[in-house]
Amino acid sequence: MNLVALFLTAVFLLPAMGSDKKTNIVFILADDLGYGELGCYGQEKIKTPNIDRLAAAGIRFTHHYTGAPVCAPARCVLLTGRHLGHAEIRNNGDSKNGRKFPGQWPITAEALTIAEVLQKAGYRTGGFGKWGLGPSDSSGSPIKQGFDRFYGYNCQRNAHSYYPPFLDDDEGIETINPNPIPGHQRQAKGEVKADDYRDQTYAPDRILEEALEFLDESKDGPFFLYLPFVEPHVAMHPPQEWLDRYPAEWDREKGPYRGQNGYLPHPRPRAGYAAMISDLDEHVGAVLDRLEKHGLTDNTLVIFTSDNGTTHPGGDPAFHIGGADAAFFNSTAGLRGWKGSVNEGGIRIPAIARWPGKIKPGTTTHAPSYFPDWFPTLCAIAATAVPMDLDGTNLLPALTGSTLNRSKPMIWEFHGYGGQLAVIDYPWKAVRQKAKAKIPGPWQLYRIDEDPAEAKDLARVHPDQVKRLETIFKNDRTPNPRARLPLYDQ
Repeated sequence: MNLVALFLTAVFLLPAMGSDKKTNIVFILADDLGYGELGCYGQEKIKTPNIDRLAAAGIRFTHHYTGAPVCAPARCVLLTGRHLGHAEIRNNGDSKNGRKFPGQWPITAEALTIAEVLQKAGYRTGGFGKWGLGPSDSSGSPIKQGFDRFYGYNCQRNAHSYYPPFLDDDEGIETINPNPIPGHQRQAKGEVKADDYRDQTYAPDRILEEALEFLDESKDGPFFLYLPFVEPHVAMHPPQEWLDRYPAEWDREKGPYRGQNGYLPHPRPRAGYAAMISDLDEHVGAVLDRLEKHGLTDNTLVIFTSDNGTTHPGGDPAFHIGGADAAFFNSTAGLRGWKGSVNEGGIRIPAIARWPGKIKPGTTTHAPSYFPDWFPTLCAIAATAVPMDLDGTNLLPALTGSTLNRSKPMIWEFHGYGGQLAVIDYPWKAVRQKAKAKIPGPWQLYRIDEDPAEAKDLARVHPDQVKRLETIFKNDRTPNPRARLPLYDQ
């Protein structure tokens, strides 16, 4: 922790000295929400009033990055505070336990999560939404990784449907739909009807109910509420009430989506995608309202962000995966790349924090930051010791309007989509594609302050910077037997 962060931590904890009143923490994680898909980030079509008011009451990050461009490794980096060059999970992958919904490869019993640290510091801990870090009968179970309560989707594949057969309830399950809807179907002919892809219980609403109940039960605090909500990840089948609020003419040009790029068909895919984000926004509003009801707003840090960028194109160029239309919504706000890419559109994400009395309302920070930073930041806020092997920087200076001095550059070693590497030592960014191929791609170099769209490769102009950033990468990673990288494992 640098001296500024240490000073700020001490100052902020002064009111709590002599009492047991610790700051509550709510961490909301959207799923596949793009950098430009919120009103407070320039979105003009999708309605997000609750997230926008959260930003108006707090701080908005312009250069915040996920830990990985897909689900499981992003969550691993977030919860363990170790970047992809050190993380146990460096790509999506199932546990292969033979079940229909196997759960993802588990983090080990030795992995230390922020939930475990906060739990030991006296926080009640609850997770509600999508887990993706190991089945309930494995070392990666959320209940074995520091959470007192978990409700939602343990397996990411179960989360492909918003009307699944069951949701995980701690280490058991609750059956919620008698006629569950598979997350992947095609409909080549005939009228596509939204009601044909709905059943009894809409999972996001059920997850929200449990999260609000946790808040009710934990109102005396302190608590850590982790909300990895599933929207707007496809399949696309949002509530009809939100679908009806968006213009019918949006979808007259292309017509229905028939499942040709994966996931479920939808009669109005543009309206459907917007509806999913607005429904997510409504759930965020419900959480904020419940905090207000219990008088917890002033003593609660609320963080909102996304696990990666918006979903990428598919085989039919008229749509992205699942029927999304990123061009129509300008989902990346002009950034290059999508989910699955270490280019800016895949890893730069919206991030907002509200902490009344500590964070000045309506502010913006341009400080480069990413998922490993939240672990030491939350440790500081909880007044508990920071583990020694973390990769992040305490964000308290950035949150409160001071200069953030990063402890080291930001690193990605992503093993999906051909293998992709990235290093950001702002304003410089080095990217390497096809890192696992027999003939790996060359390092590319960008100045993302001047070129956020990564349109101009400067590698030949500044070979010294390329060499410097590659050396940083090589010196700040450890080999992983489940994620081999022949380029650098020797």
